[in-house]
Order: sequence, then C-alpha cells, then structure tokens
Amino acid sequence: MSIIVQKFGGTSVATAEKIRNAARRAIAAKSQGHQVVVVVSARGKKTDELVDLAAEITETPTPREMDVLLSTGEQETIALLSMAIHKMGEKAVSLTGTQIGIITDNASTKARIKKIATKKMHDYLDDGHIVIAAGFQGCDEDGNITTLGRGGSDTTATALAAVLKASMCEIYTDVEGVFTTDPRIVGQARKIPQLSYDEMLELASLGAGVMHSRSVEFAKKYRVPLRVRPSFSDGIGTLISQKGPEPLPVVTGVALVKDELRVSIKNLPDRPGVMSFIFSKMAARKIPIDLVVQDIAEEGTAGVTFTVPRADFADALTAASSAVEEIGQGTVAHGTELSKLSIVGSGMATHTGVAAQMFQTLADHEINIMMISTGDIKISVLIRSDRALDAVQAIHESFHLDKQENKTPTIGFQHASEPDIQVVSDDREQEVVLGLANMEDIVVSDVLVDTSQARVTIEDLPDRPGIASKVFKAVAEGGIMVDMIVQNVSEEEETNITFTIPRDDLEQCLLLVREVIGQSDGAALSYDAEIAKISVAGIGLRSHTGVGDKLFKALADNDINVLMVGTSEVRMTAIVKKDHAARAEEALKKSFAIQ
Repeated sequence: MSIIVQKFGGTSVATAEKIRNAARRAIAAKSQGHQVVVVVSARGKKTDELVDLAAEITETPTPREMDVLLSTGEQETIALLSMAIHKMGEKAVSLTGTQIGIITDNASTKARIKKIATKKMHDYLDDGHIVIAAGFQGCDEDGNITTLGRGGSDTTATALAAVLKASMCEIYTDVEGVFTTDPRIVGQARKIPQLSYDEMLELASLGAGVMHSRSVEFAKKYRVPLRVRPSFSDGIGTLISQKGPEPLPVVTGVALVKDELRVSIKNLPDRPGVMSFIFSKMAARKIPIDLVVQDIAEEGTAGVTFTVPRADFADALTAASSAVEEIGQGTVAHGTELSKLSIVGSGMATHTGVAAQMFQTLADHEINIMMISTGDIKISVLIRSDRALDAVQAIHESFHLDKQENKTPTIGFQHASEPDIQVVSDDREQEVVLGLANMEDIVVSDVLVDTSQARVTIEDLPDRPGIASKVFKAVAEGGIMVDMIVQNVSEEEETNITFTIPRDDLEQCLLLVREVIGQSDGAALSYDAEIAKISVAGIGLRSHTGVGDKLFKALADNDINVLMVGTSEVRMTAIVKKDHAARAEEALKKSFAIQ
C-alpha cells in the first residue's frame, strides 16, 4: 500500500473549519487506498504570538527555551486535527517530533535533521491510523526539543516522505501552486503545471515564497515527488520532480528578493588565498552568502562583492572589516535599498538571447543593473528597490510568461535541443546520498572541469541603462552561447563586465564586442583563451555555510588563484588558469572526499 504525506501550513489550519477541511482531505486520501501521514504547522499567527509573548518576558530568551516554547504551536494543531478526524469516524494519532523519533543536531532554533525512526509510524499506519505529525520540530541526542528554523514544516514533510518512501508529498497552501512570479505583483502570473527540482531550488532561494529551499533539497536528494496544491479547492497544483516538462521552457519564472544588502571589498591583493581567507571569516560566523561577484584583477588588485540577508548584515560587515585588517590591504563598502531580480529556466542554456533580452527589457524601462551573476539555469541582477516591482512586471511580460505555450526570446537563436551543461549522473548522486552520515548533510557529488572556454572582459563602460544589453545582444545575434556573466558594482560611474564563451567562438565574439564598445569612449577590451571552469556540484551548497570557504581554501593551499566566481543552488564555480585545471580538480576532490 502506497504512503502519501500531506502537509498543511499555518493558514490552512488557522480555524476550526480549515482544520476540518484538512481532516477531510486526509480521510479522502485514505479512502483511495493510501496510508496517510499529515504534517502540520502552528495555526495562523500562533508562532508570532509565542515570539511576542516571550519578548514580553525577556529581551534575551535562551535558544533552548525558545525551542520548547515554539514547538507547542504545532502540538496544539496535531491534537485538534486528530480530534477532527476522530469526529469523522476515522482513526488518527498525533505525534510530536520527539515521539516520532526525529533526531537532530543541537543547533537550537535552526537544527538540522540527522535521522528519523520509522517503526512507530509504520505500526500506526499498518493498524489503520492516519498519523498526524508535528512539523518544525525534533529532538537532539540528549532529548532536548529542537526546532528546524524557516520552512521547518515543509522540511519535516519531505523528510518523512523520504524515510517512509512515500509515493507523493503534497504541500497544501493558500495559493493554487507555483506561479511564474508572485501574483500579488503581476496579476497575469500563471500557474506552472510542472517544474524540476533544480528550477524549484533556484526559485525558492531567489525569492519565490511557496516553498523553502531546504525542503526541496530533501526532495531532490531522496527523489520525493512534490505537489504544491491549494488547500481551498481541488486544483492539482504544481508537480515538482526530477525532470521538468518537455520541451524545456527557456524561462520558467521570475523571482524577486526585495530587501538585499550588499557588501563590497575592493583593492584586495590578487594572490591565492585571499578569497579563501575572506570566506573563512564569513563561514566562522555562519553567514549565508548569496550573490557572489569577483572582478577580474586590474594592476594586481581584485574586488569581491556579495549579498547577505538583513539579519546577517552587521556580522558580514564586521567579518569583512576584520579580513581586510588582517590581510593588510583593501576597503569595505556596502549598499542598501537593493533588490535581486532573477529569471530561472532549464532551457536557457539552449538559447543565445536570454540574458540579452532580460538586459534589453530593463534598459527599455530605464532600470540600471548594478550587479550580474549567472548560473546554469538562472540569471540574477541587483537593481534599486524602488524599481523592483516595475522590473518584475516588465520581465514577466517580455518573456510572455502569462502564455501557456513556450515562447522563445526575440533576440538571439535557439541552439541544440539538449542544453550543453556538464551534469552529474543520477547514479553518482544517489551513491553519495546513500553514504551520508546524517540525512541533512551536504551532498557534494562531483567536481566538473571545463577547459573549452575563454574569458572576455570589457572595462570602463559607462554605468547606465542599456550598456549590458548592447553587448549581449550583439553576442546573441552572432549565435554565441554565453556561459558565466559577472558585473560588479560600479566605481566613478564606470563598470566592468566579464563573461565566458566557447573558445572556438572567441575570435568572432571579439569582433562583435569591439564594434559595440567602439561607441563608448575609454572602454577597453581584454580576453584570455587559457582558462578553466572548475565546478563543485551537489545539493545544499548554498544553504550550508562553509562550502565556499572549503573550495577557496583547497585552491589556495595549492597556490591556485581564483579569477572569477559563480554560485547557484547546485554548483559553486571558480574560473582558474587552464594549466591549473588538473591540480585544481585533484585538490577539490581530495577536499570534498570525492573518489
């Protein structure tokens, strides 16, 4: 008999009637022949009420006691839902995280799951019970109650689905499914019928609030199919699985993080070990780094810029200042009132014009780009917050995301049907997952090396809307696929753009770019045909702090300088000299214990 896990968020169990509705859904699933486990959050604003109540008692509650307090919200819900199912004539049992046997580490308020016992749940399921599990919580090896932090109930649901080998994990929420963008921003946003784990991971980390990336990481690791469904109707919602729809959409969705904070470190010495030292400072304070942009060095100095959540901003500035002081060179600057706008799509690696169309659309609306960072299936830009909503609307319309059919960009050309992306085999990834000591440990499955690329850099471009679009439109119309794109924050109203392309297209690309920058006084063009792209591939690379620190340290210890950096949910990439590629691959495989 197949097992289905259903998860109901706080708004879906906020009232007695909504609890009864959740009970009916669980009973309906059981009547269809499934064994059913239901995971619930605290009702409505219950968690906020408990946080406010603690604040009335003390300004500095201990993390342990906050775990004990906040876990009571879910305990209330599981009891009420069990009562509702009993009233409707079915058997149900409520279980806390501790009663189930969800064992976590001891990181209070942000614990990670180590293992989950299944015997008690199976015994109740085999006896005909619907199991009602408290989300968001577990206990450490000493029996202390722990909570899982943001997205904890989604994480509980996907983790239980993984260990129970459930056929489906249904996430019930107050929206119809996953949309092409936030429908509160764009009224024409469309529900997406199906998308891949990787697309959902990127959308979740880049601002889409329907699911938390930790829960999607669990689903991808353990191959749990997810379906995000509305709790208020019988809609089928959105399926999230290993493969997305066919044909692959060039752009699946637009995501926005409204409140981004930038930390820039300029004038750093361009030598091995500097990036490692900076990222070790961030990792020591467990600061989650988001966008990372490193400039190509000029006259022996380099710069790096990254964004962090507001809660970690002060710590990040302190860590950056400490790093500069110990290095003995560099300056720290910061920026606020910024937003990160991103597009995601598995098919963008098959079309030359995706970046160009995004940049052109922003230029048409006089929205300046402050930073650019790309991954295999995403392009992110940093813009002013006061233009963020306009930007989302414009990009959504430009890529025709309100239409069901898969529209291609009007700039550039479609290439081969299969994206030219180095991939890790499913067997290799699952081999690593099966060897994990703890369920939520990071998965680093392989080190990928690409020595077929070249680097192009344009320096001293005017920092105004439309500059990036002109460059990448010319390259796209020339049929050249661009891989990594990096633009750091400008200095003195001038900016630098660096990107990588297939080495075989370098000569043609230089001709196209020279024609564009000939219109800009003072702009300079440089290139390097002898580079290598080294990528650490896995799951949870961004949600686990310290991956960048480990990567940069391994390269620094082997006297390998990092020329460019790129990050995504499933890859962390460094550009190095081509003659360092073999040494870099060996160092990273050793550092991440890859056979």
